[in-house]
Parts: sequence; structure tokens; C-alpha cells
Amino acid sequence: MYPLRTFTWSGTNTCALMTTGNPSVENLCKTPGNVASGSSLRLDNVTITWLTNTGVSGGRIYWENWGKYGFFNVKGVKIPVAVSVFPDELYPAPQSWAEKAYPKLIHYNRLPKGGHFAAFEQPKLLSDEIRASFRSLRS
Repeated sequence: MYPLRTFTWSGTNTCALMTTGNPSVENLCKTPGNVASGSSLRLDNVTITWLTNTGVSGGRIYWENWGKYGFFNVKGVKIPVAVSVFPDELYPAPQSWAEKAYPKLIHYNRLPKGGHFAAFEQPKLLSDEIRASFRSLRS
């Protein structure tokens, strides 16, 4: 039953983003020959979530920040943090907010394309961002 619930939840969220004019997801799902297009994208996402047993932890951030804890309240996180802003994200974080929320902000960048599903939409951009983000921490 778990895979079916995950598939339904994934479809609801992905379809909601696709129908709200998110060009990154729309283009990804409509690209002919794209390995991760349409229902294949959804099935891959559900399979990875199910096999790695990460459904609960994936939803945890929403549960913990709903209600009394504002999702965008400044948290004062004390560890090094990097922020990459994709233009089609649901809530792109302004640099001024990121600097307040993360006193040890080591990297902030606005990317030219991509959105909420950056790993599926722009895997090369995302991997380059992760490398750039933590380059300063290498010894």
C-alpha cells in the first residue's frame, strides 16, 4: 500500500506544480526522449522514495514547520549553509532573508533555470552548485 500512497502524493504535488505554469517541470515532462519524462519521472521518484524508506523524512520538514513554527521564520542556524535559488522554485529565498536565517552563509547563487525539482530538472546545474557551495570548506 505504501507505494500507492507515495505515487498518489507524488502525482498530486507534481501535477499541481505542472498546472501552475512551472516551466521547468512542464518542459521536463514534455521533452521527447527524456529518460525522466512524464509518468516515468513520477515512477522513478516514487521508487527511490519507497526503496530508500525516505517518505517520512521527506515530509518531515512540512510537518515540523506547519502551524506554530513559520516555515520562513529566521532560525539562526549556526553551521555553514549554502543557498541556491532556482527561478521556478515555489518560494525563491531572497539573499537578505538567507543572510539573516543563516549567519554562516558561505554561498548564495541565483541560477538561470530550474525549480522545485532541481535534481530532476537541472542535474548538472545542481551538482555544479553543490560543488561550488562547499568548495571553501575543503582543506
